[in-house]
Parts: sequence; C-alpha cells; structure tokens
Amino acid sequence: MKRLNILISLITTIALSMIANDTKVYILPINDEIGSMTWQHTRHACEEAKAMDADILLVHLNTYGGTLQHADSIRSAILNFPKTTLAFVDNNAASAGALIALACDSIYMQKGASMGAATVVNQNAEALPDKYQSYMRSIMRSTAESHGKYLSNDSTEKWHRDPLIAEAMVDPRVVVPGLIDSSKVLTFTTSEAIKWGYCESEANSIEDVLKHANINQYSITSFEPDFTDWLIGFFSNPAVQAILIMFIVGGIYFELQSPGLGFPTVAAIVSAVLYFLPLYITGIAESWIIVLFVVGLILVLLEIFVIPGTGICGIFGGITIFIALVGGIADSFSIQSLTMGDLWEAILIVTIGLILGIVLIFYLTSQHGPKFITRHSELQHSQRVEDGYIGVDTTMSRYIGATGLTKTDMRPGGKIEIDGEIFDAVSINGNFINEGTPIIVKKFENSQLYVLQINQE
Repeated sequence: MKRLNILISLITTIALSMIANDTKVYILPINDEIGSMTWQHTRHACEEAKAMDADILLVHLNTYGGTLQHADSIRSAILNFPKTTLAFVDNNAASAGALIALACDSIYMQKGASMGAATVVNQNAEALPDKYQSYMRSIMRSTAESHGKYLSNDSTEKWHRDPLIAEAMVDPRVVVPGLIDSSKVLTFTTSEAIKWGYCESEANSIEDVLKHANINQYSITSFEPDFTDWLIGFFSNPAVQAILIMFIVGGIYFELQSPGLGFPTVAAIVSAVLYFLPLYITGIAESWIIVLFVVGLILVLLEIFVIPGTGICGIFGGITIFIALVGGIADSFSIQSLTMGDLWEAILIVTIGLILGIVLIFYLTSQHGPKFITRHSELQHSQRVEDGYIGVDTTMSRYIGATGLTKTDMRPGGKIEIDGEIFDAVSINGNFINEGTPIIVKKFENSQLYVLQINQE
C-alpha cells in the first residue's frame, strides 16, 4: 500500500511538472476584413491572453486588409503585448494585414502565401494622395525598425527587418536593389520573404509554426468572440456611428417640435446609449466625454425652454455636444496616441452624421414624409362647415374694382347694382350717395363691399 501511494505521488508530480512546463499559446484568428469588429476582437484577445499569462500570442492571418486606423490600433496592441508574438500567414496578409504581421516578433508563412501590397486606397481601389501614403510608409518603417538590429557574420549591424523593404510595400517609387524596381508595389511570396528576412520559415499549420519556433510542449487556447464582442464591434463601426448621430439629432429636433410625442425622445436616448456605451465598456471613452455630452444637451435645452433668444447657451451646447461625439470616436482609433489623421477622421464621421440628421429632418417634415410623423407636427384636418366650423365667404372680393349704380340712397349704407345683381354696400368715406349715382367698389372687408362715388375719386 505504501509503495502504491509513492507511485501515485510520483506520477502526479511528473504530470504536474509536465503541465507546468507547457508553453501557453493563445491564438487570435484574423480572417475577415480588418475593421472595428477585428479591433474589438484583438482588444479582447489581448486582455484574455494577459489574464491567463500566455507565453505566446499567435496571430493567425488570412486577410486582404481593411481600414488603416483599426489596423494601426491592432499593430499597437501587438507591439505592446508583454510576451512573444508570432504571425502565421495562412494564404494572405495584404495591405493592413501586412502591417499586422510586421508587428509580430516572428512571421511564418504557408507555402503559396503572400504578404505586402500595403498602398492606402479608397473604396474604388484607387491610391490615395501622397500624404496618406507618407503616413503608411512611416508606420510600416517604424514597425520594421521596432524589431531592432543584429550582428551579421562580418560584425556589422543589420536590421532584423529592413525598413526600406517595408516602405516598398507601400510606395512603388521605393527601390530595393536586387529585389524591386521603382514601378511596382512590393508583395512577398513565402520564399522571397524568407530570403529577405521577413519570414522565419515556411509553415503549413499552427503545429508546424510551433515546431519551427522550437516549442514542443504547449497548450493552445483560441479566441472565441461572444455576442458582446460582436455588438461592440458593430456599433463601433464608423458608418453605424454616423447613423446613430443622425437619429440623435433627428430625435431631439422632433421632440422639441412636438413635446410629448415620446418616440423621438426614445430614439434619441437609445441612439446615444448605443453610441457611447460600447466606447465606455471597452474603456475607450472616458466618463468625462459622456458628461460633456450631457452638459451640452442641458445647455441646448436651456436655450430653448428657459432663456430663448440669447443664443449663448445654444451655441456652447452645440459645440460641447460636437466635441463629445468627436472625442468618443477619436479615442477609439488608437490605444497609444491620437494623431491628426484620427482627429480628422472622427470630425468627418460626426459631420456626416449631422448632415444625415438634417437630411432626415427635411425629408420627414416634407410632403413626401411618412404620415405618422406629419400628423403629429402639422394640421391634418379641414375645418368644414358641416362639422360645425363657421367660415367667411370671400367670393365677393372678386368685385373689387367693378363699377355699378346705387339702387337706393346710401346713408351711408344701401344697395348697389353690378351687372344686374343687387348687393348690400357701404359708402367708404361715410358720405351719403343718391340713388342712381355711378359708384366703384374699392374694397371688401368683414363680408362687406365698400364703394366710392365715381366722380369723387
């Protein structure tokens, strides 16, 4: 019995020792277009990897790229990860994907994979002006430089990843002797990347990557996005944020136009919550941004209901709300620092949202707008006589300027005849007019014709 206990204790000790020696590998798959959703997943994955004290963050890449601001944020998160980072390019790491791969400590590529073509383009795949390319060149260069230098066999210092090659992935004007001329943007094949120091070796699976990285005992944890990740990523999308701003502006306007309607208020509040809550939950938007938005809203309400006409509260309130909306978006672009590019991007999104809000207001309040909106803000009923409304007949106004004769003496009221029809009339200046005198109708007022003797004009 004693020998059995010793044997069990020995087996347990060996098992625990093997578990303790396992390298903890955390895998972050990036398989879709890089955007707000990818950035949210990366943020969550880095937090989980740090919490479990993972030894390696392995980024499994197969992407054609995406938005620059989110790729830059992902790059920063990887560069600041405290442990080893590996990239496995499983087929494609194009454009923004190349930047993310370049941020990792080591890169492994599948046979037949490609990496590069990082020129900044618009929605039509057309290259943007040089100021955008210049920024992309700089972050590609600085990312390559972040991996430092090493001593070559001839005792000279060489870059682990040549920054000039990183720039050549962006700008066709960059020449790398022996690799690419000045007419093409650089895209590496697997063998080319290995030759020029941009890939450690070829690998065809996660297990193969770990083998080439000399990791034999390991445990793998893969990132699994939950509904919250999807929700936060969706509502952090710039297009969705612009639409939310549109509903905030439209909701506030319609509630002020028709107090008590209810639905516009609900729409504005829900849109504001969906706009700020994802940013607040993820720690992007600090509390002061939300407080700033509420203060701006209060100032606008004061301008409308308490001190109308001054304009001061309304102007400062509008500016405050605008700053809060811009601040919420701008902070989401980079976890390290805010660039002027981030700021202008945020201003553009908020401005588009405001324009959409104004367009929405004009549409809903026009004759083409849906009736459920206009029936609450416009008079929809006719005041018909049969419903008890009393109207004034204005058809007599057509006789203004007509001439005729007095049918009776006017003292000053009496009867006149115009084109064979008899009407009641009053002398406009109060004078008496004898029967048979030529007159002219001068005005129609309060259902009464007023006439003037013609020879008195």
